[in-house]
Amino acid sequence: MSADELSERFRKMFHAEPRTFVAPGRVNLIGEHTDYNDGFVLPCAIEFSTHVAIAAHPDQRLVLRSTEFSEPFELDLKNPPRKARGVWSDYVVGVAVTLRNSGYTLPGANLLVHGEVPIGAGLSSSAAIEVATALALLSLSDAKPPLPEVAKLCQQAENEFVGAHVGIMDQFVSCLGKAGHALLLDCRSLQFEQVATPEQVKLVICNTMVKHELAGGEYNRRREECEAGVQILSQSFLGIRALRDVTREQLSSHANAMPPIIYKRCLHVVEENQRVLQAVEFLRSGNLREMGQLMRESHRSLRDLYEVSCRELDLMVEAAEGLPGYYGGRMTGGGFGGCTVNLVESGDAEAFRESIAGRYREQTGISPNIYICSPANGAGVQLEFAPM
Repeated sequence: MSADELSERFRKMFHAEPRTFVAPGRVNLIGEHTDYNDGFVLPCAIEFSTHVAIAAHPDQRLVLRSTEFSEPFELDLKNPPRKARGVWSDYVVGVAVTLRNSGYTLPGANLLVHGEVPIGAGLSSSAAIEVATALALLSLSDAKPPLPEVAKLCQQAENEFVGAHVGIMDQFVSCLGKAGHALLLDCRSLQFEQVATPEQVKLVICNTMVKHELAGGEYNRRREECEAGVQILSQSFLGIRALRDVTREQLSSHANAMPPIIYKRCLHVVEENQRVLQAVEFLRSGNLREMGQLMRESHRSLRDLYEVSCRELDLMVEAAEGLPGYYGGRMTGGGFGGCTVNLVESGDAEAFRESIAGRYREQTGISPNIYICSPANGAGVQLEFAPM
């Protein structure tokens, strides 16, 4: 749906002229489960986005509608809900509540949300709706916080209102992504650098079409396991506040001082941080074969050490091997289903799509969705063109 079509639906629904705001989903090339450990990540914004059309409402109410979900929702900004209800509107409501609690003055508003980011695929549909909503709501006030602050507010909404203890990566790249580039982000300092991706490759994202139910609880459990590792290591080494601060040698020296499962979780994060920094160097030098090898190593680590993969993800990764133009791939996102991301020569991308879909279907009986993408602009670039 185009911005014009969304605006027309808004006008018919609310009898008002809207502004529209757009924020993309993301795919993470490498650096999985490092963000909430103060580590490094290397995501890209992608060409799937969430659009929010907005206009002021005469009283202190938010009136929410979606093009995808039939359930409407309204809330009184003077007496907002305190917790999520487990429905699509939680992400919008959570952002509104967080903005108000952070001191931003919000008037009432009508909002119409249209999402293109596949839900449950690990491409961060939640961050896309949060960022687009935040920019839309802030447009009705005089406040113009810097985009890193918008990202932090959206992360806070998902952490505290929705109840998902996510790191900052998704919201940050949704705000600040750049076409043709991956974004190297230090999740502690929020310093970032745009890293050009070679023009001769495409990102081929393969949706397994499954999402196993244990994903949410296991995600929070992994955070707790990492924190347990930090608590043990910080008793022996000064300056350790997160796994970001731990060297491979320090961790190895305490292999027998922590439960084996905690050691495995920590080992993944420590080594994954190093893979991110290596990946940046390989992208800069155009060494795509070594970059692909790092992606394979990342997947094995997520499968064997962090244990967030699943049969379908593993089969999708295996199905890519040996196909023409393929450099490497891995699961991306929180895990237990969702997508893999693959680096593929542009000229081979279409054939790769057909071949990997056939191989996966043969193994699972499931017809996957395959998306051929390039790194896209984040909301910050698109904001410059938001219609008045």
